[in-house]
Amino acid sequence: MRKLIMLALVGLGAQLVDGSLGMAYGVTSTTLLLAIGTNPAAASATVHLAEIGTTLASGVSHWRFGNVNWPVVIKIGIPGAIGAFAGATFLSSLSTEVAAPVMALILLTLGLYILIRFTTFGLPTDRLHKPLRKRFLAPLGLVAGFVDSTGGGGWGPVGTPAILASGRLEPRKVIGSIDTSEFLIAIAASLGFLVGLGSENIDFGWVAALLIGGVIAAPIAAWLVRHVPPRVLGSAVGGIIILTNSRSLLRSDWIDAPDGTRYTAYAVIVLVWAAALAYSIRAHLADRRAAEHAEQDKAEIPAPTA
Repeated sequence: MRKLIMLALVGLGAQLVDGSLGMAYGVTSTTLLLAIGTNPAAASATVHLAEIGTTLASGVSHWRFGNVNWPVVIKIGIPGAIGAFAGATFLSSLSTEVAAPVMALILLTLGLYILIRFTTFGLPTDRLHKPLRKRFLAPLGLVAGFVDSTGGGGWGPVGTPAILASGRLEPRKVIGSIDTSEFLIAIAASLGFLVGLGSENIDFGWVAALLIGGVIAAPIAAWLVRHVPPRVLGSAVGGIIILTNSRSLLRSDWIDAPDGTRYTAYAVIVLVWAAALAYSIRAHLADRRAAEHAEQDKAEIPAPTA
């Protein structure tokens, strides 16, 4: 019972982060399952089965708060489902050890771009509201779905930074659309695992615990992403991408850094991230005060007499 309660709390916390930042449910949950001895395929299958419920709840919540761009959901979700099914079906014979550092390096680069862009300039508006093309979203979805099922998580970390970096969709709608489309990925990956593994290696009690925690957190996260300023949200997303993928690179065979080096790097990243967030918050408050003063000045200008 204690383990089930712990899993429910992990599901709640993971979905709160995922629904607010568009990533981390699968990564967090899978990491815990692996830590207690679950084999990779069964861990990923458990998480994806739970995600059928959590992503449905999250998608409905984001839709009700106006955070979903449906054309993006369709254009990225269908290819993503294909990639997820393929990755889940062949997980036992596929290795992501070589691809993982390459993907981490790409994501780290995107994370740096997002952190610098949002912290320094705020919400990108030069291309905002221009359509995201299928030729961009379809390959992105295919790769993200494949990585998600083979790695136990990755739909958000791959999809969210790529769409954010395009500057064509505001952050809350990027997150809402990615979370909503993940419902398709969860279904496809779960079907793939059931075909490849059967159900004997999946603990459905663990699935239920993760599901309950995630469903409770979904509407809270959807509300949160609507009310967090885009500038602050962009800095938060950039920081978590940098921290997550720096950890992957430092622990990879490419670098295999000793513990002292890794922990020093993590500390520096967290300090820079905290400073960027503080700067973004101050800049947002300054912009809001300036907008309020402009409105007051406009209201005080006397209307022209006839």
